Amino acid sequence: MVDNPTIPLLGKTQDELKELARSLGMPAFTGGQMAQWLYQKHVTDIDEMTNLSKQNRERLREAGYGIGCQAPIDAQYSVDGTIKYLFPVGAGKEFVETVFIPDGERATLCVSCQVGCKMNCLFCHTGKQGFHGQLSPADILTQIYALPEREQLTNIVFMGQGEPMDNLDAVLRATEVLTAQWGYAWSPKRITVSTVGIRGKLKRFIEESQCHLAVSLHAPSHEQRASLMPAEKAMGIEEVVALLRNYDFSHQRRLSFEYIVFSGLNDSHEHARQLLQLLNGLDCRINLIRFHQTPGVPLPATSEASIQSFCDYLTRNGIFTTIRASRGQDIYAACGLLSTARKAQQQH
Repeated sequence: MVDNPTIPLLGKTQDELKELARSLGMPAFTGGQMAQWLYQKHVTDIDEMTNLSKQNRERLREAGYGIGCQAPIDAQYSVDGTIKYLFPVGAGKEFVETVFIPDGERATLCVSCQVGCKMNCLFCHTGKQGFHGQLSPADILTQIYALPEREQLTNIVFMGQGEPMDNLDAVLRATEVLTAQWGYAWSPKRITVSTVGIRGKLKRFIEESQCHLAVSLHAPSHEQRASLMPAEKAMGIEEVVALLRNYDFSHQRRLSFEYIVFSGLNDSHEHARQLLQLLNGLDCRINLIRFHQTPGVPLPATSEASIQSFCDYLTRNGIFTTIRASRGQDIYAACGLLSTARKAQQQH
């Protein structure tokens, strides 16, 4: 998705940077220096890499390389402290959203991995945009790299626009940079990756990454989930759960299920009983999410009493369940709204 003439250094591993240095006639250790400038010092221009000789910096530029980060071009500020940023992608014809959510001593960043989304979940505004391209590792990391509040971050969640498992190579590369000692050196426990469940990709993610996993569930049965999420037809929730049972989520890694609650559709005690049966024996938690009306989505929000009753029922019966606090409701809160608005402005 990068149309700009510079080749991004952002997103390259230390070994790749060393190989790049060798290919341009530099000592291999120059690649390690570049990794430090990128991932520890967050430079925005090659000339800021002051322990590289002027000649070597010129070699990088002549070969078409640049840092590869772009600053956000818009921001919406909520009264509760939530900030939604809009980042340009490529030549600036497409946009993705990133949401900064401060909460006491925690500060979470919700990161996007695609322009639009192929999954077309009924309740999600991003799916209404259609799919317009994959984000590169540089596009993903820019959302962290160029964030004004970067130093405040305690957690990152891949729950923004797009399906992470549908862009798995780029997501794995971004999480490698975030967790490697030569990169950001974060613990994988600070990162959660969300998915609807993609056959082949989910297994690979579990085996190649130690980051937390969140599965978008939203309904306890195949038929009902398929009516909300077309991806259910490709990899059903029972198949997803059967795969998850092969792995240990009881220690370092956390497994959670995301469940948007709709009035009369999935919020009864019968639905809760089906959930308990589906997830029986899994070491997991459930995060209940309030639904807030978005344009073009004909689904009813449940009441506070219903969501609390649903939560209490699951907790009493052995599954740790929380209700996610609603944030940023006075701005373009739902995924896809701000980028959709910006594209509409461009067309007029």
